[in-house]
Amino acid sequence: MKTSKLVASGLLIALLFPASTRAQVTIDVSKITCDQFNLYKVTDPRNIAIWLSGYYNGKRDNTVIDTQVFADNYDKLRTHCTRNPNRTVLQAVEMLFGPPK
Repeated sequence: MKTSKLVASGLLIALLFPASTRAQVTIDVSKITCDQFNLYKVTDPRNIAIWLSGYYNGKRDNTVIDTQVFADNYDKLRTHCTRNPNRTVLQAVEMLFGPPK
């Protein structure tokens, strides 16, 4: 009986605190180059594009997502970054879509 309570307690602690066993990784999006973006060196480029879309739409107080526009903008960004690998992704976004308002 005592052992089962101990095991149950251990499982509960493991379930409540799983993040304590993982390393935290932070990324400064302003430093990601187009080369890193296109070659999956940081993460899947679509993840970065989704974050950027949320960031810029948040600055514009826009809560609506047009998935077709997002897909088109993502393709434009990938193409631009292929042609300009040394540019940062933020520079590319601002050149293509304008600065945040």
